[in-house]
Amino acid sequence: MLLQQWSGGKKEALDQLMPLLYDQLRRLASSCLRSERRDHTLRATALVHEAYVQLVGADVAWESRGHFYAVAARVLRHILVDYAKAQRRQKRGGGAEKVSLDEALVVGPEISAELVELDDALKLLESRDARKAEIVQLIFFGGLTYEETARVLGISDATVHRDLKMAKAFLYSELAKS
Repeated sequence: MLLQQWSGGKKEALDQLMPLLYDQLRRLASSCLRSERRDHTLRATALVHEAYVQLVGADVAWESRGHFYAVAARVLRHILVDYAKAQRRQKRGGGAEKVSLDEALVVGPEISAELVELDDALKLLESRDARKAEIVQLIFFGGLTYEETARVLGISDATVHRDLKMAKAFLYSELAKS
C-alpha cells in the first residue's frame, strides 16, 4: 500500500516507507554478501546505499511488494555484476578456475570473472525463459525463500522447485562451456 501511495506521488508515504525499504535492502544485501571475506571492499552498507539510491530515484509505478522484490533483486544483481566487472578490469588476469553456481554467487575479486560469466548465462536464460531467470534472480540475488518467490510470481512452490532445478541445469551447462 505504501509503495503504491509513493508511486502516486505522496511524499509522506516515502517517509514512512524509508525505514522499511532500508531494512529490506539491508537484508537482501547481507544475503548477497553473506559468504564474503571480512576484508572485502564491497560492504553490505555500500551495496544497500547504492541500491537504495537507484530504487528511490527510479520512475517505477510500484504494483506490489513482490514487484519491489523483483526490481530490488535486479538492481542488486546489476550492482554486483558491475563491481565484478570493475574488479576483473583491474585484475586483467586469466586462468580463472571453474566454480559451482552457488560459489559464483559469492562476490570477490578472485571470482569476479565467474560472476560476469554467470550474468551472461542468466541473460541467455532470460531470453529463453524469463520466469526461470526471474526465479534464480529472486532466490540468489533477492534472498527470497522458495515460498516467497512463489508468492511474488503467483505460482506454486512446486513450480518454483521444478523451474529452479531446470534453470540451474541450464546455467551449469552454460558455465561449463566457458
